[in-house]
Amino acid sequence: MNEHSKRIILVMIITSQLMMVLDGSILITAIPEIGRTLHLSTAVLTWVQNAYILAFGGFLLLGARAGDIFGRRRTFSAGIVLFSLASMLAGLAPSSSFLLAARTLQGLAAAMATPSALALLSVTFSEAQERLKAIAVYSAVSGAGGSVGLIVGGLLTDVISWRAGMFLNVPIGIALLLMVPRYMQETDTKKGHLDIMGALTSVIGMTALAFGFVQAASVGWGAPEVWGSLALGGVSLAAFVQIEAWVKEPITPLRLFASRTRSGAYLGRLLLLCGNYPIFFFVPQFLQNVLHFDSLEAGLGIMPFTAVQFGMIYAMPSLVARFGNAKVLIFGLVIAIAGTSWLSLISADSSFFPHLFFPLIVMGCGAGMIFQPFTTLGLSCVEAKDAGAASGLVNVAHQTGSSLGLAVLIAVFEAANRPAVTSGTSFAHAISVSIGGSIIFLIASLVAVLILLLPADRASAAPVVQMEPGRFSPREQ
Repeated sequence: MNEHSKRIILVMIITSQLMMVLDGSILITAIPEIGRTLHLSTAVLTWVQNAYILAFGGFLLLGARAGDIFGRRRTFSAGIVLFSLASMLAGLAPSSSFLLAARTLQGLAAAMATPSALALLSVTFSEAQERLKAIAVYSAVSGAGGSVGLIVGGLLTDVISWRAGMFLNVPIGIALLLMVPRYMQETDTKKGHLDIMGALTSVIGMTALAFGFVQAASVGWGAPEVWGSLALGGVSLAAFVQIEAWVKEPITPLRLFASRTRSGAYLGRLLLLCGNYPIFFFVPQFLQNVLHFDSLEAGLGIMPFTAVQFGMIYAMPSLVARFGNAKVLIFGLVIAIAGTSWLSLISADSSFFPHLFFPLIVMGCGAGMIFQPFTTLGLSCVEAKDAGAASGLVNVAHQTGSSLGLAVLIAVFEAANRPAVTSGTSFAHAISVSIGGSIIFLIASLVAVLILLLPADRASAAPVVQMEPGRFSPREQ
């Protein structure tokens, strides 16, 4: 395959990834407008986000397995078709239930396309150095796509309507579908069966946990539906693990967790997103409800973070080559924790400049150093037959962390905001407390990296044995 074709494939993959990640946040700055248009409460509005994220994360592993069985190009194309259709339905939604159903369908479609896209990237860029550069771009898009969605969503909401953010996906999806047959080659398929029960128990488990935390914010922790939902979530996830251990062809081969490096990367990424994603739900609300920004201004308010994170793309290859993935990751997490701690000091008397502007710059610098190492380490030493499942787990950790973190910190926010719901001071205080919860998750991510990844990185500093074809080494630079 020539370099021109490879570049086009990379553009296609990052475009599809940006579309999927962007849709996790494009409606955040539009939430006040959606609430007014469809008459939704705050608790229901959180499901505009979580319906998409939970379906995305819950079905990712099934989507990865489908790519192995039916072919990754075919699965990728089917996902783009379904995503475009679901986006059109979401844009036309006449009611909250219709919108949530369309958002769920979008999540399912994204779960089909995303793992196949990452697997196709790994197959297309087989040489170590070119794969490192491709993953750097992919990781930057995955990490910063959410903040781009805030800007695009705010712009479209102010200029046209929140519905335009959904319609935008349709022409992009059509363009991708027209390019797929020309540039992407189908991967080998293999006989097998889809692990439907594994997928269902994982989705039920994660949805029940998120529902429990969101309900706790609305009705309190003592309500039977809260503990019942949390218990259902725990039982379902335990059943999922048991099914994966028993079933002949699991969507999540438990052997993937035998590697300390991969397990640390999955856990660290999940905890990172638990802390990182909710910030970009809360900050636009602070900008709109406390500082009285409009939707576009709230989206643009995230630009300091986004610009710095994208800028780190150019520094990452040399940083990783010099220090290794684990050390760069640790340094990035420390910077992210410092920036988030600074941001948590906001109050009703804060202004955008300097109280939010400079913390967002620091956070963007840290985030720009985090996602590429987590992606690379999550795919380390994976055999070709498990490439789809491993790439699926990378994205599962991303989406699961986003949904659970948002559910948990919404509960924290509601508890802190209850004394005076209409008070701007109380609202700002609740945002500050919620961001404090993000810091705890980020510290937990750092601890996971220090315990699981740093020792493995030191061990791999020994002379590297030549890898077999079809495997990815975490030390490939």
